[in-house]
Amino acid sequence: MNKPPKYCQGFMRRGKPYWYYRRPGFPRVPLPGLPWSPEFMACYERAASGEKPEIGKTLTMQGSVSALVVSFYNTSDFKGLSDSTKVTYRGIIERFRADHGHRLVKEMQREHVQKIVAKKSDTPAAANNMLRMIHLLMRHAVESGWRRDDPTQGVRKVRNKSAGFLTWEEDHIATFEAHHDPGSRAHLALALLLYTGQRRSDVVRMGWQHVRSGILSIKQQKTGQDVHIPLHSDLLALLESSPPDDPSFLMTAQGKPFTPPGFTNWFRDMVRQAGLPDGLSPHGLRKATCRRLAEAGCTAHEIMAISGHRSLAEVTRYTVAASRKDLATRAMLALGKAENKSITVKPAE
Repeated sequence: MNKPPKYCQGFMRRGKPYWYYRRPGFPRVPLPGLPWSPEFMACYERAASGEKPEIGKTLTMQGSVSALVVSFYNTSDFKGLSDSTKVTYRGIIERFRADHGHRLVKEMQREHVQKIVAKKSDTPAAANNMLRMIHLLMRHAVESGWRRDDPTQGVRKVRNKSAGFLTWEEDHIATFEAHHDPGSRAHLALALLLYTGQRRSDVVRMGWQHVRSGILSIKQQKTGQDVHIPLHSDLLALLESSPPDDPSFLMTAQGKPFTPPGFTNWFRDMVRQAGLPDGLSPHGLRKATCRRLAEAGCTAHEIMAISGHRSLAEVTRYTVAASRKDLATRAMLALGKAENKSITVKPAE
């Protein structure tokens, strides 16, 4: 077989050679047929001329779920998401596409969606995430005129008893700090998470370049939200020993900044070394920050200024929980005072 033209690479897919054209900054363009065949060369010439193809167009059938996915990826709603969110959405959508991409969008009914969600009922979070992605696709189908109704309407979520990431309590924090001495990377990591309330993807990027006049300013990678956090005195004391030339406060043993997944894996090892439960994660410390702020009497909007949340719904849970705790304490004190007042003294004979 003759060698394929420049930029074409061949590899085996399902036992057959598969060829594509790759141009920097452009997605891979599948090339049909065998190298040098008419259809192969026609597609190659279009790609070589700089024509930007519609992603997946050659692999889809008009009106199919796969074609709808391609169309959704080109919407402003999807393109406006952060890179990390795009990866998450794609992972779920592509699983749905692999199983149902050949089906026609107009033929999907509510009972079909219910069956898809029911198959994942053993993992409620995954089932509900799948339902959400199907809803986004079907909403796009309605808006684009592919169908008149949304078959996900009326499909109930799978009941999930999990409360999400476990929030660190004060005894967890004290145990971790007692095991990992000040000056250690683990102690600094805990302080950065606890005193900034940011996600792991932002904590691993923090460095002296983000600090001005005692205020840490950073744009959140997930949402693009700007946050400006005055440095807590305990955190500032720990940061004073950080080298000013390092790209981030937290560096790996190899002298490089952490990646978010790598940081999570390393931090979980630190949690285990401290004898704490495996369920405690970096994100649980972000929730602990919100809890502390709420217990200190901060309003939901004040908490949002630190955490960067855009919705009141998430932070309101912390303020409501803190208010209930405070009200319960006052109620029991009031009960104790009432009981003391009601004590009667038996008169002397």
